Amino acid sequence: MKYSLAIYSKIENGLRALTVDELQKMAQLFNMTTDQIINYDGKMPKEVIIEDKTAVEQMRLIQQLDEEDKQTIFRLIDKMLTNKKFKDFFNKNIAALYSKSPDLPGFCYY
Repeated sequence: MKYSLAIYSKIENGLRALTVDELQKMAQLFNMTTDQIINYDGKMPKEVIIEDKTAVEQMRLIQQLDEEDKQTIFRLIDKMLTNKKFKDFFNKNIAALYSKSPDLPGFCYY
């Protein structure tokens, strides 16, 4: 939401009301409902715990981050998926090799 300082001042001093659209955008920005903003009790919102969210909500939260933070998260996910695929491939092939030659020494599986 891009407003001039004069607009912010008018909103803060009650000289200008937010439109419904502005209120909805503000609610999204702060990860709150419009009701929570209208009836704000002065308490800080609870810590956001992404595991409690649906996949769609998780993506919406990630999209609120700045570009650098988003890229960091996506690189981390890529790395984790690559590691998982490698481990799955390794375990599958070692298990197949071991089942063909049971006299091989035991392996430590991931």
